Amino acid sequence: MTEASRNRTRLVGLGLSALFVVLAGKAGYLALSPERAVAHRFAGDASQHVRADIVDRNGELLATSVTVYSLVANPKQIWDPREIATRIAGVLPDIDVAELTARLSDQNREFVWVKRSLTPRQREAVFNLGLEGLRFEEEQSRSYPRGTLAGHVLGFTNVDGKGAGGIEYSLNDRLENGGEPLRLTIDNGVQSAVEAELASSAAADGFNGAAVILVEARTGEVRALASWPPFDPNRSSETPMDDPSRLNRATGAVYELGSVFKPLTVAAALEAGAIAPGDVFNVHDPIELRGYSISDLHSIGLTADVTKIITESSNIGTVHINEKLGPRRQKAFLELAGLMDRAPVELAGSAAPILPERFDDLTSATASYGHGIAVSPMAFASAFAAFANGGERVPPTLIFDETRKPQPVRLMSALTANMVNAMMREAVLRGTGRNAEVAGYRVAGKTGTAEKPVPGGYDDGANISSFAAIFPYDSPQYALIVTLDDPKAGEGGSVASQNAAPTAGRIIERVAPLLGLAPRFEDFRPAGDRYRSPSDERTSL
Repeated sequence: MTEASRNRTRLVGLGLSALFVVLAGKAGYLALSPERAVAHRFAGDASQHVRADIVDRNGELLATSVTVYSLVANPKQIWDPREIATRIAGVLPDIDVAELTARLSDQNREFVWVKRSLTPRQREAVFNLGLEGLRFEEEQSRSYPRGTLAGHVLGFTNVDGKGAGGIEYSLNDRLENGGEPLRLTIDNGVQSAVEAELASSAAADGFNGAAVILVEARTGEVRALASWPPFDPNRSSETPMDDPSRLNRATGAVYELGSVFKPLTVAAALEAGAIAPGDVFNVHDPIELRGYSISDLHSIGLTADVTKIITESSNIGTVHINEKLGPRRQKAFLELAGLMDRAPVELAGSAAPILPERFDDLTSATASYGHGIAVSPMAFASAFAAFANGGERVPPTLIFDETRKPQPVRLMSALTANMVNAMMREAVLRGTGRNAEVAGYRVAGKTGTAEKPVPGGYDDGANISSFAAIFPYDSPQYALIVTLDDPKAGEGGSVASQNAAPTAGRIIERVAPLLGLAPRFEDFRPAGDRYRSPSDERTSL
């Protein structure tokens, strides 16, 4: 071998040795780089503190944590950021190439999230690219196996696993600590039936939004809470912030609920001794107050007793009853009912009521039939449930706790509750609530149709329709409210007797057996068999 050949051999050997040294150093850097240690610590912490599951009252799973893989990059290990970003976008189409290129070009960084929570197929596609500077990290992600079921109650977590809505947010600390599942008062079967009937009603009545709440009156436990449109917590990151499905209308919105307030007005007057059940009032002549006229949509005669005022939903009669009560006692009763405050339920964003600036003769009169005062369906359901609990109001709760001892507030006597319940039973048997009757379950309740407020007045073409009920009437245990936001006029019109009432009837018919209530058959007419009344409960100012 010539001297020149030997020199070439030495040079090749030295080059290969240098290459091996570089590769070894690179491997050591990859194995020991601080950002890898940080990532591994992160994954270790996640495994030690797995977020607690959420289950319904029967232990059925509603939310759980699953292991997912996320894609991360180290810009210091990437030679061509644009090429890497372009190739990643080829298998992950939602990646912004320009934005990712900019982040991968930052040589001061050693850790960049590329995409969180990859699907198994996405992970395989990225792996097959064989690109430098990328790897996968294990993370815990939240999964909601029942989809939209109780979605507004559950809420969701953000990309870092922190609660960002619903129970996930309000009880984030409890859930982050792991341990035993968080048990809700919701019953999956009852919740599913409520949501199914709400979806059916949406198809039939075409409303903009809706809320349904079912409360066990004695304990305050919420057995079902549904808001329309439904919300899927699995898709929270894809749902725009202004999407209507994000709003929990049961707790986070307030409405002027209309005539469902009338039983409360009557109860307040009876409890105060301002009226007696047999008192008779003028219901023929409109009431003039400071330039406003309060009237009924249809005449119910010249005079009416208290039962007929509730049964036929007379605004005039209710205002006359409230005049006997007076603004001071009316306001005190509404405060005791919890309607002057946010509903004290375990969800962030419980909406504050919109109240009159002062209770004078006019605002007191309109509030008596549910105008000029806006409350959340949850706040109203809690107050109304007192009729099903011997006159005692129990604060609502979504958390199941066998050791919990409810602290009831005496809103009215059991005698007053029974008298008003009898009036509401008449409203279902012979008045505006006929379409809510359920064979065997004896519903007592009240309709309410209120025009929606707009700047400068009310929109007579848009209504809030509600039905508030207790059941079974002769041994009440549950309270229900159905509130529909601007149902479109259909076969029977846009009033509550033709949409909210039959929806409530169908819900009660489905959930009563699930709640363990045995039917007593007095009427074999199916729930929701719509009765067309010549008069209705629509409030007017």
